[in-house]
Amino acid sequence: MPESPAQPMALRPRRSDHEVDPGRVQIQARQVHFDLSGIPLEWIPGHPVASTMINLFNVVLPAAEHWFVRTYNEALPLVRDPKLADDIRGFIGQEATHAAAHDDVIQEFLIGNGVDPAPILDLVSYLFEKVLAPKDFEDPERRLNNLCERLWLIAAIEHYTAVLGDFALNSSWEDHGAHPTMVDLFRWHGSEEVEHRCVAHDVAVYFHNSYPDRIRAMSLAATVMFVFFQRGTRYLLKSDPDSDIGWWAMQRMRMRDSELGLLPKFRKLFGSNTLMYFRPGFSPEEMGSTAQAVAYLATSPAARAAHR
Repeated sequence: MPESPAQPMALRPRRSDHEVDPGRVQIQARQVHFDLSGIPLEWIPGHPVASTMINLFNVVLPAAEHWFVRTYNEALPLVRDPKLADDIRGFIGQEATHAAAHDDVIQEFLIGNGVDPAPILDLVSYLFEKVLAPKDFEDPERRLNNLCERLWLIAAIEHYTAVLGDFALNSSWEDHGAHPTMVDLFRWHGSEEVEHRCVAHDVAVYFHNSYPDRIRAMSLAATVMFVFFQRGTRYLLKSDPDSDIGWWAMQRMRMRDSELGLLPKFRKLFGSNTLMYFRPGFSPEEMGSTAQAVAYLATSPAARAAHR
């Protein structure tokens, strides 16, 4: 049965001038369940590039989030601030749940639709399991410095996940007939990214409050993210047996989809959203709305389905 026009808005609490900021909230993992059967690769009808670029997150996120969890488990015993330690435990729980959910999407959705994500999976696994693995230095100070570098890189990546989470909450996906399960998957995940957007920054500052390290980590993260969006989307489009979209057509369709609110605009994502992070007094609280995120999480169909 078709959904009524008003229903998506009920599942997408928007920001308003009258919302009440709940402040810092207790960060905790939520059980979710997604029925991925019968979802087409082009889950935003008529928008293959937007669908594919967002699908790309299902491939890279599990490896990244497993790395977050390993790194934070390494850092947690060194934290003496009880509130920060509690936030880290909540962050670990949420990221582990995100990774598990997207692992399911890889198997049931992407591979089930004939896409072979193995080359991208191998690349991101090598990056997060080998290149960014902890260095086994004999000198404890060098081991700690290596941990601090990884914590700042996580903070930089989490800046982007918070920006993208805020975008997901305010996108126009359902206005263009997007599949509700995929909309919920990315809005649930995005809401939790907005909810815990301060944790990674707070952890990095706690261990080593270094502006040069922050800038260095963001410079690396921004470059990798840009290449990841472009090359990864191109690969998935070529892997789709029903797609014949070339490079320049992909760019034109990406820009069109950005104007429609289906994708973030690159000039904002890699422009103003990145430059704000370079400001010495930057705080993650400047991005997104905790009230909006918590409101969505309270009504997410996947979270409700897990408790039936």
